[in-house]
Amino acid sequence: MLDPKVFSRRRQDVMHLMAEGVAVIPTSPECTRSRDVLFPFRPDSDFYYLTGFAEPEAVAVLCPNRDQGEFVVFCRERDPERETWEGKRAGLDGAISQFGADDAFPIDDIDEILPGLLENRTKVFCTVGSHKDFDIKLLNWVQEVKNKSRAGITAPNEIVDLGHILHELRLVKRTEEVNVMKRIAKISASAHRRAMEVCRPGMSEYEIAAEIEYVLKKSGCDSWAYPPIVAGGVNACILHYITNRDTLHDGDLLLIDAGGELEYYAADITRTFPVNGKYSGPQKAVYEVVLAAQLAAIDQAQVNRHWNWPHAVALKILVEGLIDLGLLKGSVEDNIEQGNYRRFFMHRTGHWLGMDVHDVGDYKVANEWRILEPGMVITVEPGLYISGDDDIDPRYRYTGIRIEDDVLVQRKGNLVLSSHAPKTIDDIESLMASG
Repeated sequence: MLDPKVFSRRRQDVMHLMAEGVAVIPTSPECTRSRDVLFPFRPDSDFYYLTGFAEPEAVAVLCPNRDQGEFVVFCRERDPERETWEGKRAGLDGAISQFGADDAFPIDDIDEILPGLLENRTKVFCTVGSHKDFDIKLLNWVQEVKNKSRAGITAPNEIVDLGHILHELRLVKRTEEVNVMKRIAKISASAHRRAMEVCRPGMSEYEIAAEIEYVLKKSGCDSWAYPPIVAGGVNACILHYITNRDTLHDGDLLLIDAGGELEYYAADITRTFPVNGKYSGPQKAVYEVVLAAQLAAIDQAQVNRHWNWPHAVALKILVEGLIDLGLLKGSVEDNIEQGNYRRFFMHRTGHWLGMDVHDVGDYKVANEWRILEPGMVITVEPGLYISGDDDIDPRYRYTGIRIEDDVLVQRKGNLVLSSHAPKTIDDIESLMASG
């Protein structure tokens, strides 16, 4: 876990921007997988960003200028019997001693205690819409305070989306976050290298997925950051394919989109390589178009360039390549204006990356594309997905190629965090030959 001082500083930053009011942030609810089996618990990213507290059934409250302390936690109490079955809990004392809370109360007492923290506060900051059941509880608590008006107690008269403040902080990564993201990107790149080394015709997609997950777990990852996409042949044209059950055939390409999660920070890397270790001529032709687009887009991920610049540059190169391959006709400008390219490239070139794979942060500010700043981390992931339609040149049918890297914007230039995963044709074929 990051140093507790990191979380304390984050809370102070948020409260400074709040200026007044009170913030109420719940963690994620536990989710049932089947009957009495739960999915592995992962805390809400906003909640964890401010607390470092990874247990379920918890709520954080930030109360600027509260005499008894500004950081309050509601959590589960210690319970030796339950801990025998489920593992150790921090309890109220642990919330204070380990996680820096000024006060801690049992989560079962929240209905009695939390309304008092809202009294005589003008605003309530919350993560609106993230946990709808909790939103209803919060509104009920506000109403409970309103019912005390005859006693001279005032209730908050404004509900403010905490994300407007918090997500701006999360968008720009500090040194300790960058260090974690460097580690998870390198681990994830190693998993992609392992997949290239072991891949052979006749293997199943799930065997490759198992190799990826083995490297992630063996390297200390908490989990994968999202279900891995291991898509051979025609499956690579399904953007979010996660079935991972088919057999890998000689002559096919294999698209892998996979990244691990470490200390609740994500990596997101895609590589596309030949199952037999050698790209065919048509595969090379399409691959080189995607790679050229990706390299040019990465080069545009610079301070003072706006968010859409990498996408615009990549799109132009992809369309030029599609015309050169005979898959589109006409001019580059007309194909972009008319959207003809969307048959082959139907997503944007990247997204924010951080604690969430599609991380928080606005892409536009005042209706203008956001300017990139040092500390922002983005993915750059152009692709081409060519169907088996009758009007497609048979050489290119069922070809799906995406190349994705994680890129840190720096004061001078940028840093490709996932560079450990090879992506040139020569480097990939060389690695696969040595596997």
